[in-house]
Amino acid sequence: MSNRPNIEQVVAAAKSLAPELLRIVRELYDAPELPLMEKKAAALLTGMLRNNGFEIKQGVAGMETAFIGTSGSGSPSIALIAEMDGLPGLGHACGHNIIAAASIGAALILNKLLPAGSATIRIFGTPAEELGIGKIEMIKAGCFEGTDFAMMVHPSSKRQVIKHFLGLAKVRFTFHGRAAHAAAYPEDGVNALDAVIQTFNSVNAMRQQTRQDVRIHGIITDGGVAPNIIPARGSCYFYVRADDLKELERSKERLISCAKAAGLATGCTLEIEEDPRIIAPMKILPAFYRIYSEQLALLGLEESEAPQDKNKGSSDIGNLSQTVPTIHPHVPIGEGINIHTEGFAAATVSKRGELAAEEGATALALTAIELIFSPARRADISKEFRESA
Repeated sequence: MSNRPNIEQVVAAAKSLAPELLRIVRELYDAPELPLMEKKAAALLTGMLRNNGFEIKQGVAGMETAFIGTSGSGSPSIALIAEMDGLPGLGHACGHNIIAAASIGAALILNKLLPAGSATIRIFGTPAEELGIGKIEMIKAGCFEGTDFAMMVHPSSKRQVIKHFLGLAKVRFTFHGRAAHAAAYPEDGVNALDAVIQTFNSVNAMRQQTRQDVRIHGIITDGGVAPNIIPARGSCYFYVRADDLKELERSKERLISCAKAAGLATGCTLEIEEDPRIIAPMKILPAFYRIYSEQLALLGLEESEAPQDKNKGSSDIGNLSQTVPTIHPHVPIGEGINIHTEGFAAATVSKRGELAAEEGATALALTAIELIFSPARRADISKEFRESA
């Protein structure tokens, strides 16, 4: 295929888009929106795409703020992922403003430089990543059908190409007891808060026998209304994480056993609410990540040597990676800052944050171009995807 865009053209296009990328980063930062409420963000992003010739579908998968923008035609079909939601009280402390800017930037670069008929570029506005909802619902609705490869970047304290993610399951427990005056008639009461506390005690004891990658953490969401009333209702909410779905399921069942035992020990009845949206671990495809690493080298950017399996979180990008070959590299916005903090949010609108959005857009566009013009590499990635666990 002729007319392959070169690195100089991509870098120049990214530079010309820098004001638009900065606008995305700052406008989302200034007006952060909670999951499934990203109306201003979706309007800004879809408006930019429409102005550059993308066809837009809005309100997909039953979510008002979810969208798909499409440009070009032919195979392969490449997806760029734009997350949009902020965190309660912290705004864009996970850097979704940079994620959106980088993916929109890459889409606009490709739209401008690719020859007609060379590929289909689709950009997905995926709401509610912080709740682990958006991508899962879009997968269930078939939005990614026909997509060959998917990409996004995430801001971080380091430039790290491969980062592992844990699977995640969510469980709520509600215990029902019987209220009574805690001093005058304690023998008439059945204490639901005792059942909650016993659940935590059992989980804490269980941690000694869990695998190293397993994480179990929870909060009390209802512990009663007054000290002199034995609580008739108590509830708690847990996250369970693990490297693989089999261990995740095993650990979740052990957690549920702790709650059942607590109910039995205290005389409480128990309601269990499991979120059916299990967040999957990230499927790592070295052949795909290698292409992104090569683009960084061409840009003269050095990767961090940080361990790939340290400080792991969870994201619904893991579910997409189980469905479509997907990469999720990290771009640096400042040393020594961690996600979900006020300092991280502030760093997204620093000079390094601006450069990270531009870096992400450039590297993603270059990676897409290598995929489009290298059928053999696409075949290698697809084979690796099919054969990986």
